[in-house]
Amino acid sequence: MSVLLKPLITEKMTELSEKRGQYGFIVERKANKVEIRKAVEDQYKVSVTSINTMVYAGKTKKRFTKSAILSGRGNHFKKAVVTVAEGDVIDFYANI
Repeated sequence: MSVLLKPLITEKMTELSEKRGQYGFIVERKANKVEIRKAVEDQYKVSVTSINTMVYAGKTKKRFTKSAILSGRGNHFKKAVVTVAEGDVIDFYANI
């Protein structure tokens, strides 16, 4: 299974990619920076200069129904912001 689960395509990440060359990914929670660097370099053929990772806890949610109060929790996930070398570009829309 791949370390990279999916790319983050939001307004903020699009702006960061245009201005600073930083791209966001949702990655496996147990993946470290070395594994993330290798996966990005192999898959997108770019050179990575730095990686910042963040672990997010799943949020609790409640839903009120006629019969009961249903409670649950969203999934935990890890986000990686990858900075590529100047001149390198990752095109997420090329495979569509």
